[in-house]
Amino acid sequence: MPIYTKTGDDGTTAVFGGTRISKGDPQVEAYGSIDELTSIVGLVIAHLSKKDQLTKFFHTVQEDLMLIGSVLAGWGGNVDVLEKRVKQMETYMDVFSKKLSPLTHFILPGGSLTASYVHVARSVCRRAERTIVRLTRNHIHYAIIVKYLNRLSDLFFVYARVINKKNRIKELSWKGTKQ
Repeated sequence: MPIYTKTGDDGTTAVFGGTRISKGDPQVEAYGSIDELTSIVGLVIAHLSKKDQLTKFFHTVQEDLMLIGSVLAGWGGNVDVLEKRVKQMETYMDVFSKKLSPLTHFILPGGSLTASYVHVARSVCRRAERTIVRLTRNHIHYAIIVKYLNRLSDLFFVYARVINKKNRIKELSWKGTKQ
């Protein structure tokens, strides 16, 4: 059976139940952003050592993101596990933050290649979060998904800093525009 169906050639896609909606629909934008984030997390994993303490966790994040995408597409799924994952992310951030100097300025995303990919993951995660927030007016049960993505983007930010510190790469501060 071929991967292509040609049914989307008219700019629509099927969601749970067989209903066809526009590929420009906010629901499709939401689960499409999650799909993009899942791929970027895969890119991050590809640049981490197998010994890195977050490699296994980021594989779990990919599983969570697939669940979230399924829920957003209307297929359902039990999102209760996301609350546990939020706590895990908070624990990681608490441990990592103790090893980092306090922020006094905004920092410019970048540094090592891996840290840069983590920053891309962070910004895509933030976009996915914003997209889903627009849907939450109609779907109150998406609140845990928004909370999860908010914490995940924070973890990406902290972890990019950790990666740069491990590689002895100095953070570049943004101190505002000089005029």
